[in-house]
Amino acid sequence: MLDGAMGTQLFARGAEPGKCNDWLNVESPGMVAEIHRAYFDAGSDAVLTNTFGANRFALGRHGCADKAAQINRAGARVARKAAGNARYVLGDIGPTGDFLEPLGTLKADQVRAAFVEQIKGLREGGVDGLIIETMTALDELSLAIEAARSAGGGLPVLASMSFDKGGAGFRTMMGVEVSTAIAKMLSLGVDAVGFNCGTATLDEYVELAQTYMAAARSAGKEVLVFAEPNAGKPELDNGQAVYRVSPQEFAAACGRILQTGVHILGGCCGTSPQHVRAVADALKK
Repeated sequence: MLDGAMGTQLFARGAEPGKCNDWLNVESPGMVAEIHRAYFDAGSDAVLTNTFGANRFALGRHGCADKAAQINRAGARVARKAAGNARYVLGDIGPTGDFLEPLGTLKADQVRAAFVEQIKGLREGGVDGLIIETMTALDELSLAIEAARSAGGGLPVLASMSFDKGGAGFRTMMGVEVSTAIAKMLSLGVDAVGFNCGTATLDEYVELAQTYMAAARSAGKEVLVFAEPNAGKPELDNGQAVYRVSPQEFAAACGRILQTGVHILGGCCGTSPQHVRAVADALKK
């Protein structure tokens, strides 16, 4: 069991929307630690550091680009202290939020260096592994994995892309299909492949898990598969994304996902310690 969402839990504790959530590792470590402890108490075996947007490109939107190493070290240390020695901490690595050339302005060497900088900070803070999440483009995914393999000191690497369902089946925003994503991740030597986030319903997440497991098995390699679904499909309420799936409904869907053969479960947007507790109570044996 992994944990659930971080951002909504920070907002519930008074974090200001639009500010740099990652900087709270330095400014309000107690708030972040409280969330980690809540997930461990709910049944998580591992938590993700509060560093999803802590690469220098994403941090630059908040004027914090030069603080990337500090923020990642702090985020890892906060989670490490909450986990103790009995449970695990995964260093969370999200996308830059921009495109590489020629679609965008980012250069591959700069992006790779930004991920290396982030990973070094996470390692210095004491993470047990690295998780690359919510990727939609193969080029950025590849650079993040390469950085994790080169700068991760041999730590396990989990990699995940974000899929939506359309007329052509499940694809990322950049048109990557499941089998292509898994083949790329495996070719780069990751230890686990997965999916997270997206705009799927609970039934669609179950279908995506079936698709993922079929593609993973056909790849011809032993590989762990993980799933971090949202709490269902978001609804807009006064311009805000609202997730209305109850913990019990989420746990029931996770039970169906587990039956497909997925090895590691967690939650993404809209999930809470209550959702994790419902899954753990229903499924952990």
